[in-house]
Amino acid sequence: MKVYLAILSLLLLAVFVNFTDAQALFNNWQQEMEVEAEAVQAENPALEGELEAGEGEEAVKEEPPVEEAVEAAEENPGSSPEVGKGNEEKKMVENPQDILVLVNKEYNLPADYIPPDLVQPDIPFSFSEDLPKKKMRAEAARALEELFRQAAAEGIELAGVSGYRSYQRQEAIFNYRARERGEEVANRTSARPGQSEHQTGLAMDVSSASVGYALIEDFGNTKEGLWLAENAPRFGFIIRYPKGKEHLTGYSYEPWHIRYVGVEAAQEIAARGLILEEYLAGIQQPQEEKLAPESGED
Repeated sequence: MKVYLAILSLLLLAVFVNFTDAQALFNNWQQEMEVEAEAVQAENPALEGELEAGEGEEAVKEEPPVEEAVEAAEENPGSSPEVGKGNEEKKMVENPQDILVLVNKEYNLPADYIPPDLVQPDIPFSFSEDLPKKKMRAEAARALEELFRQAAAEGIELAGVSGYRSYQRQEAIFNYRARERGEEVANRTSARPGQSEHQTGLAMDVSSASVGYALIEDFGNTKEGLWLAENAPRFGFIIRYPKGKEHLTGYSYEPWHIRYVGVEAAQEIAARGLILEEYLAGIQQPQEEKLAPESGED
């Protein structure tokens, strides 16, 4: 509406002043609008990197409604029942502080769970604001620092984009994506609240300047993304949602999302081409076999 009124005003002015004066007025108005747009964008940095792009999509930029939704959700936990619908029928995580905790579309974290040992790793970030998403659990943070130091030593420049995320923030992010694209599409690129690894404090989204610090599939083809996939297991991290495993993880390929599981587990998962669910199933099966009764016993 502001644009139409401005244009109409300029047309009326053109009747009374010469064209040159009207053109100058228009140029001044255009510059003012650009400055205003930049100011609005600068006021909303908090969700940068938290709306992850899906396959073939460009990175999703934050808009004022997103931050407003986040603030509303954090002030009124559980205010969006459509997102949590059905969660009461799903399994709840019993060991949220276990380094190998499994959080996915089947296993949910409690809404009030906050890792007790969150710290900020000493690494470069894609943003300067002091936000909770800079944090990780202490063990994962120390491992991430080692990974970044090795990357820098090899000429690879990485940046953290999004780490810990509360249940309420995840709720607002998912609600926003669901309203924009529908729940089914949203749940391929964004986790429902309680089902996000970010809430565990063991995950960090990582990107690079080569893709504008965006969370997009193209990152996986950059030298930084290729280095990360190859070297992350040395420091206890895995690419949690790898290409070709979408039917098992339930999420699109995310070369930027790394999850800390410890060096031993990470190296075995990477060497065998597994995902966390497959690795944990392999660990549990031998234990169950040992507990099974021997032949001939009741």
